[in-house]
Amino acid sequence: MPASASPGGSAAPAAAHDYALDACFLGPYGENDTLLEKLVVEFLRDHVYWRRNFHPEDPPPIVTAAARQPDYLDFEARMRRELHQLSAALKKSVPFHSPRYLGHMVSDLLLPGLAAQMLTLPYNPNNVSEDAAPVTVDLEVQVGLQLARMLGYAHDPRQPACAFGHLTSGGTVANYQALRLALALKAFPVALRAAAVPDLSLPPDDWSAFNLSGEDSIALLQQWQEWLAALPAAQRSAWQARVEAQRIEQLGLHGFFAAHPQLREPYVLAPVTAHYSWSKGVKLLGLGRDQLELLPTRGMRLDPDALDAALARHARERRPVLMAVAVLGGTEYGTVDPVDRVLAARRRARAQGLDFCVHVDAAWGGYLATVFRAEDGSLRPRDEVAAGFTHFPAPEVHAAFAALADTDSVTVDPHKLGYLPYGAGAFVCRDHRAMALLAERADYVFHSATPPDYLTRYRSLGQYIPEGSKSGASAAAVYVTHKVLPLDHRHFGRLPRATVRAAEAFHAHALRFAAEQAGLVQLIVPFAPDSNLVCLALNPRGNRSVAAANAFVGALHDSLRCDPQQPLQLKEFFGSVTSLRFDLLGAADTARILDALGLEADAGEERLVILRHTLMNPYLIDTQNGISYIAGYFAFLARQIQTLLARAQAAA
Repeated sequence: MPASASPGGSAAPAAAHDYALDACFLGPYGENDTLLEKLVVEFLRDHVYWRRNFHPEDPPPIVTAAARQPDYLDFEARMRRELHQLSAALKKSVPFHSPRYLGHMVSDLLLPGLAAQMLTLPYNPNNVSEDAAPVTVDLEVQVGLQLARMLGYAHDPRQPACAFGHLTSGGTVANYQALRLALALKAFPVALRAAAVPDLSLPPDDWSAFNLSGEDSIALLQQWQEWLAALPAAQRSAWQARVEAQRIEQLGLHGFFAAHPQLREPYVLAPVTAHYSWSKGVKLLGLGRDQLELLPTRGMRLDPDALDAALARHARERRPVLMAVAVLGGTEYGTVDPVDRVLAARRRARAQGLDFCVHVDAAWGGYLATVFRAEDGSLRPRDEVAAGFTHFPAPEVHAAFAALADTDSVTVDPHKLGYLPYGAGAFVCRDHRAMALLAERADYVFHSATPPDYLTRYRSLGQYIPEGSKSGASAAAVYVTHKVLPLDHRHFGRLPRATVRAAEAFHAHALRFAAEQAGLVQLIVPFAPDSNLVCLALNPRGNRSVAAANAFVGALHDSLRCDPQQPLQLKEFFGSVTSLRFDLLGAADTARILDALGLEADAGEERLVILRHTLMNPYLIDTQNGISYIAGYFAFLARQIQTLLARAQAAA
């Protein structure tokens, strides 16, 4: 089938066409170009009018005749030439907008976010503080509250324990912020003990102080702030300096733990499926890679029994745990960890004197929470969520999303399943009061003492976030999108609902395809999808070698990956690969998968290469034209398999 031909197959009849989604994107064919063009022109003109009406008595410094001068014309010609060359080069880009793209975690962009970002860019706001971004800093704080509501956190700024969130360049930096806040919160009670602050309810020893719950640590922080505020100014300054001198942020890791020999440097517990940003994060924090303990999984989901065993060992050996990480939609396999069972494990560990923060890395799966969220902000029961799906959500998946409200912090990426431009990650913590421990001062940016009002306090965002200068245009894009498509199942939830249905259709088609191709290849879905990401493992029939199977899948991927040396139109479909590392997969899952594929473990092979498909595009099943790009993809895959096997047979 030539690349320009219809992918074939008929669309699934179960889901009616959702016309509301048709206005959301520029579209695979650029169908909404007129709408985007009108928006861009309207707001560019509006921006120009704004410039002209700021002190209109000032004469224009660029005279009309400038446009006819040789230097001006030369500059314009050079600029046009470079822009045309850039435009031509960008035509080699990956067509993320197309339903033929099934690769990485990116798709078409939502028009509200794209237009809002383009609208805001000429104003060039810097969201370090309201001095540089009086509008978009407030929008970013509001985005944090929007995401908090989606996750089930308290989101009313009038509530003392209201959540707080901010945007980052991506999930990696959001994970760093989670580590940073957790360490500050765990170490602060120890600093109060070291400073011998009177009149506070301090724990009896350093171990107990480091293992206070997050709630108790925040309560102690509140006590300290109130006690300090009641002192005369001179005493207040002296006590503040005395406590600051004992904080881990002042002493550093080495100095802090040297001063507290009862304590050892803490560990971060995470599943083997955790994103590599966690390895980066512990290094940046100064803990070192040895302090990141990767736990086994079952079916690429965190094994709760392994977590219990690790926590019991840490309690017995008095080795502190800073944080346990659960993954809500792994970036490689889309699997969802049992967040509820991680929280249950913490409750059991508390009885052994061990406490830690629970963070959820939901960079991929965070926006799936909209499917579980009712319009009033409440959690929808599983039976209600499941209506319209074949299998989703499994009871374990629903329980994981229901448990988000009780975690300490979450990473979410608007630039993934939020369909927004890069880079827009987000960090959200359940109780904003802990953020006071991260505050920095820069007198040229932040002028006043910490104000008591929630919204006013966080207009000095740069005091609390890892980054300094950052674009306010991203905040505008996320905020406007969330206002146009509120984060509940009736609005934004329509998008992930459509893609999860596509993933279910893909999974069902994969099982049929495995039966149809059984004479040529053995094919399995190694893990039933928890979200809208599906992997396929393949092996030519009769082959027993893992190395040969990896070479075969690698050759399949060659026909699916971007090749900037070839015309884009020659590619029928785009996909990606990942690998199953046997040491991380575990003996049971390794044996199950290899046996299902008819493979034997090779001494020199440590992993199995598999195809990975991210099913984000809402038009994978085109009900308007009666086309299933999923069916087209499997037809393409069948042809590629036949071609590769024929070549192998001819070479033999």
